[in-house]
Amino acid sequence: MKIKKIMWALFVPAMLSACSTTDAQKRAESPNILVIVADDLGFSDTQPFGGEIPTPNINSLAEDGAVLSNFYTGPTCSVTRSMLLTGNDNHQAGLGTMSVYTQPEQKGKVGYEGYLNSHVMTIPEVLKEKGYASFVTGKWHLGANESSNPKARGFDRSFTLMPGGAAHLDDSRLLPGKYRSFYFEDGKETKLPADFKFSSDFYTDKFLSYLKNDRKKGQPFFGYLAFTAPHWPLQAPDEYLEKYRGHYQDGYEPVRRQRLARMIEKGIMPAGTEPNNPLVGVFDGWDKLTPQQKQEQTKAMQIYAAMIDNLDHNIGRVIQYLKDTGELDNTLILFMSDNGAEASTPESLGTTEDKNGIREWVDAEHDNSLENMGRKGSYVTLGPQWAQVASTPLPYFKSLLAEGGIHVPAIVRYPSKIKAGQIERDTIHVIDFMPTVLELTGTQRPASYKGTQLLPLEGRSMMPLFAGQKLPDRSLGWEFNTRRALYQGDWAALHQTPPYGTGSWELYNHRTDPAHRNNLAARYPQQTQALAAEWDRYARRVGVVEAPVRYRYGQMSCFYSQCIQSEALKKLTEQAANK
Repeated sequence: MKIKKIMWALFVPAMLSACSTTDAQKRAESPNILVIVADDLGFSDTQPFGGEIPTPNINSLAEDGAVLSNFYTGPTCSVTRSMLLTGNDNHQAGLGTMSVYTQPEQKGKVGYEGYLNSHVMTIPEVLKEKGYASFVTGKWHLGANESSNPKARGFDRSFTLMPGGAAHLDDSRLLPGKYRSFYFEDGKETKLPADFKFSSDFYTDKFLSYLKNDRKKGQPFFGYLAFTAPHWPLQAPDEYLEKYRGHYQDGYEPVRRQRLARMIEKGIMPAGTEPNNPLVGVFDGWDKLTPQQKQEQTKAMQIYAAMIDNLDHNIGRVIQYLKDTGELDNTLILFMSDNGAEASTPESLGTTEDKNGIREWVDAEHDNSLENMGRKGSYVTLGPQWAQVASTPLPYFKSLLAEGGIHVPAIVRYPSKIKAGQIERDTIHVIDFMPTVLELTGTQRPASYKGTQLLPLEGRSMMPLFAGQKLPDRSLGWEFNTRRALYQGDWAALHQTPPYGTGSWELYNHRTDPAHRNNLAARYPQQTQALAAEWDRYARRVGVVEAPVRYRYGQMSCFYSQCIQSEALKKLTEQAANK
């Protein structure tokens, strides 16, 4: 009897040890997933996409992975984020439009809740069944109620800015006089710590602390590092501002030309590509600006570059941690921007409106002196001219369904599956990230969740592309505040009202004309009509609720600063009519 007891005592721990070893091995074999999102970063701002701003850590991701030269998102922040985390169209996920733009006809309709709804499932919710730990720091912008905050949507640890933005050097609100900035930690409202210095530094500190302290040994993680840089108001630490003193004094055109030349040299854009700049003739060129205007424009771009430089530094901190822990090569990393560069001016954002509809900039609470620009208490934006440079060579920028609004920089790294140094030219959409994660982790998304039937995924895995497979053509649709776009194969159809478009369907050959300079709708009417009909099918499938556009704040209520520059608005409208 004693021998049996002794044998049993030896057998049970050995059996438990074997089981735990097996579990640990399974966890170790499961790839980590890390998505890093920059906020309002332009297509050409980083070095892999032709930019002059030093981004060595983003560059290292490109050298070790694949540059996604045709990666598409939504036109604004929350719209993209809803698709990134669910693999569904934003109209299905609850962000049919940004909540501040919801029209009376859309209120109460499925897909227009203004927050992540119950008809979709997030990546961390799906991966929980696989034993993943999930962390998010930075911008959320997907709802703050009990069913839509990060904790409610599957994240184990979270520290998030809940609305669309905030100051970067303190907790000042995003817009003067309204739109309070507030933060959640693990599902409860909190405040920034007393030693808070800069947003990107803080969000990275928090993210690294979660990786170090809030998962079991060997436990795989899903990480979502959602920076708020370089979203306005443009601000940066002094040491980064000082680094760019003296830069950008020659204005827009030299930067645009040099970026495009590097993009062609790198193979991001084909030889012969010319920039599409719809602002030519709308705004004064650099040589027409006053000395004071030149100084202010130069400083705005310096701050923007400083923010991107700091962003890259913090990405490097995360890469170094993964190297130190031996996890880097077992981590799928996606770096991307959530949409194109932001072109708003302070006048079009922080405004009041009197009974005559006249909008005036409220500047009493800010110090925008040249020396204080980019520091605490300042309120600086990039503006349309520099935003168009950031979009090089693509037309327009954030909020529009033109290329500059939805075609963004993206890089993916995963050495065992993705050959280093390649450029992937196939069209990839942000809705493809969820299916990619499912394939890579061997995870099944259920048909229902918490008693609610889920909508089928809209995206598809991008992994076959890296194995040299050619995926069949598909249609990709967009709708944002009556603006429409439909991409299919080499063709792109776009419908935007003046001054952003002609008010009719435009047609572009995306392969031969990547900057969309030549509208071919009149030459190919049948192709145009076919894509328009395909857009109608897309709209019915995802639940677009059309509504006339009424008053909206900021960049959607006027053409950025054009609410106070009616002559420039008139010029742009005339150009669109003649397109």
